[in-house]
Amino acid sequence: MNLVLPALRLMCLAWLWPVTLLKGTNTPNHRRHKDVYLGENARHKHGSRIDFKTKKSDSTKSLLIKSEQLLRIEDHDFAMRPGFGGSAIPVGIDVQVESIDSISEVNMDFTMTLYLRHYWQDDRLAFPSSSNKSRTFDARLVKKIWVPDVFFVHSKRSFIHDTTMENIMLRVYPDGNILYSVRITVTALCSMDFSRFPLDTQNCSLELESCWYNRLYINFILRRHIFFFMLQTYFPTMLMVMLSWVSFWIDRRAVPARVSLGITTVLTMSTIITGVSASMPQVSYVKAVDIYLWASFLFVFLSVIEYAAVNYFTTVEEMKKMKKGKLPVSYDATQAMAYDGCFHDDIDVSPFPEFPTTPSTTRTIPPTASSTEPPPTEGTRLWRRKRSVGKNIKFIMSNSYMIDSYSRILFPVAYLLFNIIYWCIYS
Repeated sequence: MNLVLPALRLMCLAWLWPVTLLKGTNTPNHRRHKDVYLGENARHKHGSRIDFKTKKSDSTKSLLIKSEQLLRIEDHDFAMRPGFGGSAIPVGIDVQVESIDSISEVNMDFTMTLYLRHYWQDDRLAFPSSSNKSRTFDARLVKKIWVPDVFFVHSKRSFIHDTTMENIMLRVYPDGNILYSVRITVTALCSMDFSRFPLDTQNCSLELESCWYNRLYINFILRRHIFFFMLQTYFPTMLMVMLSWVSFWIDRRAVPARVSLGITTVLTMSTIITGVSASMPQVSYVKAVDIYLWASFLFVFLSVIEYAAVNYFTTVEEMKKMKKGKLPVSYDATQAMAYDGCFHDDIDVSPFPEFPTTPSTTRTIPPTASSTEPPPTEGTRLWRRKRSVGKNIKFIMSNSYMIDSYSRILFPVAYLLFNIIYWCIYS
C-alpha cells in the first residue's frame, strides 16, 4: 500500500509536465523575443533599424502638449495685434541685402533679393521654459498668429522664395519676444535723373510702410562705371570725328573720295546716336551723352559742309578764269569738265603759265597819296577794317585750297577744346 501511493503521484506529475511547458511559452521572456522578431521585420520593411533609445528621446514625443497648446494659440484672437486698444507696438526691422539683381534705366527700377526680419513682443505667445531656450517654427505656424503688416512702397513685383519650401522662419522666445524672417525678391521704382548720364550717380530708395503710417527709407547710392560707355560710345565717336578730318588731306578735285568719306562718317554717327537712344528712357531733358554725341555729329557734318564750300569756291574760281580768258592757249573744250568739281585722270592740274604783259593789259598805277592827305579818323579806320576783312574773305575764296589748310588746324583744336570743357564739367 505504501508503494502504490508514490507510484500514483509520479504518474500525475508525468501527466502535468507537458501542460506546464505549454503554459510557459506565454511568459515575459517569450514576449520579449516576439518584440525583437517584430523589430527585425520592421527593419526589413522600412529599410533601417529602429533605435528604441532614440525613439524614447524624440522631443516631439516627449512633450506633454503640442506647440499650439504650449503657445495657447486657441486661447487668443490673433487677428488683433498685441495690446489692442493700447499704445502702438514697436516693431524692429532688419534688412540684409543678398544681391542686387538688375538695374533698368529704361523701366527706371531695380531688383534685389534680401532677408527681411521683424522683431516685436507678443505676451500672448510667452511660454514656461526651464532652460530659457527659444523655439523655431516654419510658415505653417506663421499663418496662425499675428505678424506686422509691412509692405513695400512703390513695389512693382515681389515674391517670397518657396524652393524647396517657403523661406520663412519664426522664432519664439519664452518671454514672448519674436523674430520673424522672410527671404524676398522685390522690384521697386527708382526715380532716376539722367541729366549727367553716363557720368551720373543715382539715389534709389527702398521704402517699407505699415498701416501704422510709419515709413522706413533704405537709400542705395549707385554710381555708374564709365568704362563700358567709353568703349561702346565715346571711343567710336571720337574715331568717327577724326576719320572725317582725313578728307582735308585728300585732293579737292577728288569728289567721289571726299563725298563718300563724309557720308560714311555721318551715317555712322547717326547709327551710334540711334543705338544709345534706344537703350535709354524717353525723357524731356538733354543728357550728357546727348551733348557729346550731337556735338561730335556737328563736327562731322561741318567737315562735309567744308568740302562743299571748297568745291563751290574752286568751281567759281575756275569759271572766273575761263571768263577772263586766262586759260592756256592749248585748253580744249573737252577739258572743261575738269573744273566742274569732278576728278579726271587725264587732266593736267598744273598751275597756269604766266602771260606776257601787253600794253592792253598793263594797268596804270595811280600815284600814292601825298603827305597832304589828312590822318584817318575813327570812321575811316572802321571802314578800312571792314574792307580788310572783306579782302581776306575774297582772298580765301579765290584761293579755295587754303580752306583745307586752315581746317586741318581749326577742326582738331576746336574738338580738343570741346572735350576739355565737356570732361571738366561732367566728370
